[in-house]
Amino acid sequence: MSFVIRVVGAVFRAEDRILACRKAPGKSLAGYWEFPGGKIEAGESPEEALAREIREELSVTAEVGSQVTTTTHKYDFATIELTTFWCTISSGSPQLSDHDEARWVTAAEATELTWAPADVPALKLVVDAL
Repeated sequence: MSFVIRVVGAVFRAEDRILACRKAPGKSLAGYWEFPGGKIEAGESPEEALAREIREELSVTAEVGSQVTTTTHKYDFATIELTTFWCTISSGSPQLSDHDEARWVTAAEATELTWAPADVPALKLVVDAL
């Protein structure tokens, strides 16, 4: 059994669009689109980890809302357990550090992007909710 990494992702919604972020070259899963977020550190709740990761990755303050889903995906390097949450930006404007592009996309546009495999099950639920 591969090493399990617990991560969280933020589903930011603005009207009929969601925020999709593309991993920058040189990063794990470079070129894939994802919901921004990252690893849960020891002693953190998933919600605390997500708020911290969003501050670090996007330089914004986020309000973490209800859970979308938890899914797992086995990559070559590890098994990722991803928990996604609906979020809103409470202050700031996204500044990219871990990604090379971010887009507010409609459901149709989102399905045209190449998403990281761990994010795909959550994406399907999110698209159905838009």
